[in-house]
Amino acid sequence: MGQKINPLGFRLGTTQNHHSFWFAQPKNYSEGLQEDKKIRDCIKNYIQKNRKKGSNRKIESDASSEVITHIEIQKELDTIHVIIHIGFPNLLKKKGAIEELEKDLQKEVNSVNQRLNIAIEKVKEPYRQPNILAEYIAFQLKNRVSFRKAMKKAIELTKKTDIKGVKIQIAGRLAGKEIARAECIKKGRLPLQTIRAKIDYCCYPIRTIYGVLGVKIWIFVEEE
Repeated sequence: MGQKINPLGFRLGTTQNHHSFWFAQPKNYSEGLQEDKKIRDCIKNYIQKNRKKGSNRKIESDASSEVITHIEIQKELDTIHVIIHIGFPNLLKKKGAIEELEKDLQKEVNSVNQRLNIAIEKVKEPYRQPNILAEYIAFQLKNRVSFRKAMKKAIELTKKTDIKGVKIQIAGRLAGKEIARAECIKKGRLPLQTIRAKIDYCCYPIRTIYGVLGVKIWIFVEEE
């Protein structure tokens, strides 16, 4: 079962929590769900459009810069609280960036009477997050780095963090081969079958000249 279900959904209510907190009538639930998706897509599009494109920076900082780990949305009667958890919030700390983002988000909110409150939280250990590692691997592969070397380097970045295990899998036309295959690398423990094990997971697509590659990352954080 541990390998046939999303590790995050499998552990909801035990070691994983929801990223949206609000109540709605059954007839209005679908509208609130669509509103959450629009808010998250708007934030991610804003980050991508305004991301720096300098080529003189280090590979690590360029690959993981402005990567959003997750977005929390808390809705009240007259206020929508949006908490953006990001690895390196350099772009959002610029003057006027939050105000510009609020204007874009206000267009996605269904109710005009609700005001937005945006907060930025920096992730303490960026390379403990699977989204940041996936973005790092994507940056390496797009720069023609060997996929095995990219996976090993990503594993090395997790050594400085307090985790118990990590597994990285890449599937697709690796190295431009005609037949697609899957390669994975693992270090430490990864008990997918136990609910008490807190595991972070992400599935990330990478578009290359050979086609789309799929990256899956499991990180065993702790056990309760």
